[in-house]
Amino acid sequence: MKKLFKVALVAAGMLFVGSFAKAQTKIGYVNFSQVIDQMPETKTVSTTLQAYQKTFIDQLTTMNNELQTKGADLDKNAASMTDAVRQAKTSELQDIQKRMNDYQNNAQQQVDAKKQELGKPIIDKVSTAVQAVAKEKGYAYVLDSSQVSMIVSPAGDDLMAAVKLKLGLK
Repeated sequence: MKKLFKVALVAAGMLFVGSFAKAQTKIGYVNFSQVIDQMPETKTVSTTLQAYQKTFIDQLTTMNNELQTKGADLDKNAASMTDAVRQAKTSELQDIQKRMNDYQNNAQQQVDAKKQELGKPIIDKVSTAVQAVAKEKGYAYVLDSSQVSMIVSPAGDDLMAAVKLKLGLK
């Protein structure tokens, strides 16, 4: 009987401590993407990224023009070509198409890597501001509301204004 009483007492104590700790946990949220979009550095990164991307687009346009020209030439002169020449031209068109696909995939990877490289300082800056605001206001958890669907979110827990203030944004 004493042992059962001790077990019940320990269980009740654990429930009390668990609910006490839970009551002190503050959860806030911020729209991380919106803060990043409002950063002045984001426009610079976007402009730089577009210029970088344009170099790849220009090269792909040149390759596409070559493909179109050679394809039109093949269509126009196919009847007068020997089978060997027609097959060589078709093979050349397939090679150009393959090079374009490879180039496009490589270009996309390079653009993605450049985006990560240029965006990292902005993300780090916003993340640091969110962490500072959370620490100042005593929040244990801060959710990114652009990634999580919020069903219920009280206005008091929205840290957007405080983070924008911390970053000097309007």
